[in-house]
Amino acid sequence: MFRSRNKWSGLILAGAFAGALLYMGTSIDANATGLSGMLPSAGFSEIVEGGTSIKTVKEEVKEIIKRRKATADSKKSENQTETPTTQTEQPTGTTADVASVEEQVDAEVVPEIEVIEPDGISKIDFDKEIVEPITHEPEKPDEMGRKLREDFSNLVIAQVDNYVNVRDYPDEEQGEIVGKLYDNSVGNFIEEVNGWYKIESGSCTGYVKAEYCVTGDDAVKIAKEVGTLLATVNTTTLKVREEPGLDAKVLGLVPIEDELVVVEELEGWVKVDIEEGFGYVSDEFVNLHTEFVKAESKEEEEKRLAKEKEERDKANAAARRAAEAAAAAEAAAAAAANGEPVPAAPAITVDGNGMGASVCKFALQFVGNPYVYGGSSLTHGTDCSGFVMSVYNNFGVALPHSSAGDRLVGYDVGGLGNAQPGDIVCYSGHVAIYIGGGQIVHASTSRTGIIVSNVNYRTPLCVRRIF
Repeated sequence: MFRSRNKWSGLILAGAFAGALLYMGTSIDANATGLSGMLPSAGFSEIVEGGTSIKTVKEEVKEIIKRRKATADSKKSENQTETPTTQTEQPTGTTADVASVEEQVDAEVVPEIEVIEPDGISKIDFDKEIVEPITHEPEKPDEMGRKLREDFSNLVIAQVDNYVNVRDYPDEEQGEIVGKLYDNSVGNFIEEVNGWYKIESGSCTGYVKAEYCVTGDDAVKIAKEVGTLLATVNTTTLKVREEPGLDAKVLGLVPIEDELVVVEELEGWVKVDIEEGFGYVSDEFVNLHTEFVKAESKEEEEKRLAKEKEERDKANAAARRAAEAAAAAEAAAAAAANGEPVPAAPAITVDGNGMGASVCKFALQFVGNPYVYGGSSLTHGTDCSGFVMSVYNNFGVALPHSSAGDRLVGYDVGGLGNAQPGDIVCYSGHVAIYIGGGQIVHASTSRTGIIVSNVNYRTPLCVRRIF
């Protein structure tokens, strides 16, 4: 390996060679057909002084190639038969050979040379006679302060008004629709076929028209905007602090495997959203990953639409019954005022949402009771997931003692617009029970205990339904 004795030590990279030439601690790669067979596959080693000229680099490369070619020609001659040939072969090392090597090195090697230094890659300034590294600024975090931790270049992101169809064949006429990739939803790129991207997204695998999606560098640019950066706790109890430092006051505690929405990344710390407010955690105790919305398969859409219709029908039936009960009560009151006998009120049956309403009524009994981190007692103290777990346990449903785990129970109702009493509302590091009318009941903090709040007091991540 070539290494500089002073100034700097780095790696020179030339994309034109298939073999590896090492110079000043650098490797010269190439795929040119004419040169690839002449290069040593394992590279070579030599010590040179710092400030070596460009000419010296080129001459060394040419010498290596010529020696390699001579060796190859010698072996070829040894393996040839005694059969005469009419082809005139030029002796190794002639002017024509040297000129060819000179042209190829100048054309294929020199323009591609880069310097790989300990802190990054930079191009050599060939306007100068001496090889010196060009200074460059360190990579800056993006406008959100997020550092690149994941490779988004293989993503395919829909950029449409509503959705783009996912088909089983790359043709609008012949391909059947197998799912939908909604705006800003994401799939993994498999291949490109005649203007279509084959993707895998959720339970869906198929083709989407490339004109309605972005991938590669364009996907990288918007991936952080359409995705949600989450921090999964990897320690038993994570302390969230008011400021980024071990001496800062503890704002709250978060159990292992809980997921928190990351607001900002700092050096060694991440700013997260918890029930007590925004705080900071050491990035040593969380695993960061970006979560994306995936495609919805045709079967999943059909089930969702059927469920939504069923819920609408139940809600309309409940509204009719409520109206009938109100009318009966009004008639009874009028009859009583006139001294007429009062007919018995019709019985109101509770179905469908009735169990969810029962969950809410049971949960509301404990408003005012204390919050205790790690607890699950509805009377003596519980945390948020312990509260939801214990309430549902009263109805024979076993739920995890984890707000992150609650994001996977039951099924997703598709947002707050579809929420019904008894549904579980999941937030960053927190969970609650929806009681209707835009409100939730939850074990909030050690300061407030179990309370009723507006459902939009924080941004929900999802709404899950058990009954």
